Amino acid sequence: MEISNYLQIKKQLPLNVNLLAVSKGFSSKEIKIINNLGQNDFGESRFQEAIEKKLLLDDLKNIKWHFIGRVQTNKIRKIVQNFEYIHSVDSYEKLLKISNVSFEEKRNPIVMLQVKLSDDPNKGGFNPKVLLEKWDQIKEFKSIKIKGLMTINPKGLSSIENIKLFKKCRHLADSLKLQDCSMGMSGDWEEAVKAGSTWLRLGSTIFGNRTY
Repeated sequence: MEISNYLQIKKQLPLNVNLLAVSKGFSSKEIKIINNLGQNDFGESRFQEAIEKKLLLDDLKNIKWHFIGRVQTNKIRKIVQNFEYIHSVDSYEKLLKISNVSFEEKRNPIVMLQVKLSDDPNKGGFNPKVLLEKWDQIKEFKSIKIKGLMTINPKGLSSIENIKLFKKCRHLADSLKLQDCSMGMSGDWEEAVKAGSTWLRLGSTIFGNRTY
């Protein structure tokens, strides 16, 4: 557990930048330790693992759960039922289903739309051009709060290249009048802050190395 890293990062972040502790692969006991330091937002990407932790930590009423993994269509109802934030909606079709399911479940999740800003075949997300074309329809969807965009940069980029891609996401969010950008992980969070991120997704930087 890298508690000193956590405290140092929290201290230096601008007031408008939120820290999402990515607890995937870490235990409920470790989540409780970080929660006791004032961390309320936790991100999970494996549904079953997340549900087990939620049950174990049900007494901690201040925790807000964020789903940050790939949204599978057959898991949408369970994701809507169990997460307040969804950071990884990568297509129009999934967004529409989330909207419909949220209405049925009387839920109102906060959604980030994942955008693909590079040719990395390992990354998914909305093509920015498609997102702009469909925006008038998307912003009319009911029972969801679209608050921002999310992106994941390819590995191996220089600091300058990271900032350039992150700024593309920030500019796209601004053009859509969206407040948030969920961008920046353990290897590139400082560049993301410089480019205008409002949500950093940090796992190993604050929890230490994962053991599976």
